[in-house]
Amino acid sequence: MRLSICTISFRHHLMSIDEMAAWARSAGFQGIELWGVHARNLASGPERNGAWLADHGLTVPMISDYLPLDADARLLRQRTIELCNLARTWKASKIRTFAGGTASGLTSAGERRLIADRLRDICDVTASYGIHLLAETHPNTLADEAASTLRLIEEVDHPFFAINFDALHVWEAGDDPVAMRERMGSAIRHYHLKNVRQRKHLTVFEPANVYAPGGDRNGMVPLFEGALDYSHFLSDLAEDPDAEASLEWFGNNCLETLRSDLIEVQRVIARQRRDTPNRHSFETGRLDF
Repeated sequence: MRLSICTISFRHHLMSIDEMAAWARSAGFQGIELWGVHARNLASGPERNGAWLADHGLTVPMISDYLPLDADARLLRQRTIELCNLARTWKASKIRTFAGGTASGLTSAGERRLIADRLRDICDVTASYGIHLLAETHPNTLADEAASTLRLIEEVDHPFFAINFDALHVWEAGDDPVAMRERMGSAIRHYHLKNVRQRKHLTVFEPANVYAPGGDRNGMVPLFEGALDYSHFLSDLAEDPDAEASLEWFGNNCLETLRSDLIEVQRVIARQRRDTPNRHSFETGRLDF
């Protein structure tokens, strides 16, 4: 599994992309997920791009932004093209957005149809760039719980439409992340990993709080110190060598927390691989060591 940091973790820090890249590489990460606003601001320095980042041994797996699905169709298309060009600059194969801004249970049939149609339309745009469009599992969207997310995948019905699987938000909706991952299968193209001390603290991840410099950070905890059992989830995910995930940390002490979480994730994956027999070897009669 390839693991990235998110530049959104450093939204209130005086830290350059050069410093982030050097630190991410030294810490053992394989990539940097760019927040949309950061990608747009970095466009003024064209020498910073995917090739430059590759020299650091890193990639940009995804640019995370918020496409205006309810805007004029021409504006939406323009914003999508701009985002695809940024993704091309950074050699990113995925862009992320939210499936609307209203809870699935409060969205009318007509509104739902409009969002699905808009997602399908802009998938045509991203496909022309060879880029997948990912909708994130997130509260107050059409991907806020299992049934609605699975239905959305069917409604959009596009080969370049996929899911950014935020395990905590799946759990927040009352769904089992391991079971949901099995049901969604190849529709998942990326994972966001974060945790919370107790369910009552989930409000700390509401956008108005997360993006505020003085927002409440109480309840944001390292990956293996929270209410969601990541040991179980990651043990299951470790069997997928092509999985890509980002450690999405919004709290304080970014560098220390991200580094320690990476070490713990690597330990879980290594333990799972050590404890799981090589299925291919048994099937072919070989033993690999």
